This record gives sequence, C-alpha cells and structure tokens, in this order.
Amino acid sequence: MKLNFLFILLIVVIVACNKHEKSTSTITNPITIAFGSCAHSYDSLPIFNAISKNKPDVWVWLGDIMYGDSHDMEVLKHKYSLQKAKPEYQALMSSTKIIGIWDDHDYGVNDGGKFYSEKEQSKTLLLDFLEVPTDDLVRNHPGVYSQHNYTFGDKLVKIILLDTRYFRDTLAPDFNSTRRYIPNEEGDILGKEQWQWLEQVLRNSKADFHIVGSGIQVVADEQGYEKWANFPKSRQRLFNLLASIKPKPLMLISGDRHMAEISKINIPGLSYPLYDFTSSGLTHTWGMARDEPNRYRVDSLIISKNFGLIKLNWQKAKPEVTLEIRDERDKLLQRTKIDYQ
Repeated sequence: MKLNFLFILLIVVIVACNKHEKSTSTITNPITIAFGSCAHSYDSLPIFNAISKNKPDVWVWLGDIMYGDSHDMEVLKHKYSLQKAKPEYQALMSSTKIIGIWDDHDYGVNDGGKFYSEKEQSKTLLLDFLEVPTDDLVRNHPGVYSQHNYTFGDKLVKIILLDTRYFRDTLAPDFNSTRRYIPNEEGDILGKEQWQWLEQVLRNSKADFHIVGSGIQVVADEQGYEKWANFPKSRQRLFNLLASIKPKPLMLISGDRHMAEISKINIPGLSYPLYDFTSSGLTHTWGMARDEPNRYRVDSLIISKNFGLIKLNWQKAKPEVTLEIRDERDKLLQRTKIDYQ
C-alpha cells in the first residue's frame, strides 16, 4: 500500500511539473519574424540553416533575392530557380511562411525606378518565386506592394511591404561629391495609388503591431547611396502620415546596404520612437570595414553576413520587442530591446 501511494504521488508530481512547464512556455514563447536581403544565386546559403534554427513564424525577403540585372526575363527566371532549389532554402520553405518584396537587382536593373521596361514581366517572376496565389490582390494592381495579417492568439500582427521601385522617380548622378545621387527634391517613391493604399491600410488597421518593409533605408539619411532621403518629400510624407494616423506600435525594416544597423528617430506627433531595422548581406557584405556616419544609429554597424530577428512578447498590455542581428553561424551580433509601454 505504501509503495502504491508513493508511486501515485510521484505521477501527480510529474504531471504537475509538465503542466507548469507547458504553461510557462506558452506565455514566454515570442512571435518571431525573420528577414534579410541580398543573396547571390551562385553562392550557397548556409545562413538559412541558422535562420531555420530560430523557427521563425514568418520569413520576409526585403529585396535582392537574386541578382538578375537584366532585361532578359529568362536570366531572371533562371536565377530565381537556382535560389529556390537550394536545400537550405527548401528547408525553410517547408516550415515557415515566406513573403517578400523586391529591390533593384531582382527588379531587373541596378538602382532602377519606374522607367524599367520589363517591370510587368519581372513582377510575375517575383510573385511566382514567392508562390503568391494567382487570385491574390497583388497580382491585379500595378507594383508588388502588399499587406499580410498574422493572428497569434488574440494578437494581430500586420506586415506591410512597400514597393520602392515600380513607381519611383529618377535620380541624377552626383559627380561633385561622394554621394552617388543628387536628391530629387520634388520626386516621389511610392506613386499616387500606393500612397492611397498605404493610408487606407493604416487607418483601417486593427493590428496590435505593425512592421513596414522597404527595400531601401528610410531613417538613415547621411549615407551616400540609395535611401528615402534622396526623395525628401516622400520621406517627410511618410513620417507625417504616421504622425497623423498614430497606428499602434509600428517599426520599419529595410535591406539593400550589405550591412546591418538599427536606426531610431523621434517623429513629432508619434508617441513612440520610430525604428528602422536594416539587415542585408545573406551571402555577401562590404569587402572591408569602414566607418559610415548615421546620426540615428542606436548601436554599432555590423558588416558580417547577417539576418534580422524581431521577437514580440505580449506579457504586458503592449508588446515587448527584441531586435536581434545574427550571423550565418547563428551567433548573436547585436540585441536591442524596445519597450512600447
């Protein structure tokens, strides 16, 4: 009798411990959004093993999925097929929802904008690579901007992907400074239709957290390459739109730069700082270390191959957000915590 009693007591204790562990895991397990950009088709993708190890709920391509740089659609199609066939990417596809946007090289022309002649055909190739259903709304409007809603329990996360190529005005080269281009003071990035769509999406949003993806950096304005600051009216229009609508917590993600950094700016009228998390260089980054000014950078600049992780945790009324930059061995290179309370 004593042995039976002790056996039953042991079983009760084990069950109670298992219930406690399961409950704790459910509460603390974060929602994980992974993203990155810039991957050569002819290089291997070992970094995707590290990405898969983090078991992201969503993977977001932020452009330069491959380097097509051609008006020949067979070239772009072939390079997409090389990327998709890689076993590391296939493994991620089998376990994770994948969405994305293009930047210039997968669009088809370096630093290209609205005058690229093959943009409709290139759009079809991108959406086919991402396996976007044929009846999806994105296939029926100009450009490849889109919104994606993900429900986690009673929380809604909205990812908005902006097209910074299809409608973008032209930039003139700058031969008199270290900048690549002269800012286009009157030019636009998104185009009338996409601006209207973005405003409607944000005004009607019921999401608890928003992530807005852009192929090029939004906040950083001192670097001499592609950036929203090359179109100052568009950049300010975006900031004014956010200040006017005041969405629930929103952050930006960007790519393109072959490095990683986190930038932060305070927008008058917006109750929280606006972060722009840049991750770029899945297969390649800068050839050598150098300094680059960014008055909005919150930590150091990272030049190693990298991907970004956004971890959302709702143990309080508003999300606790952790931003991580990791390398191809899954080594943590930088961590930034944001408390939206």
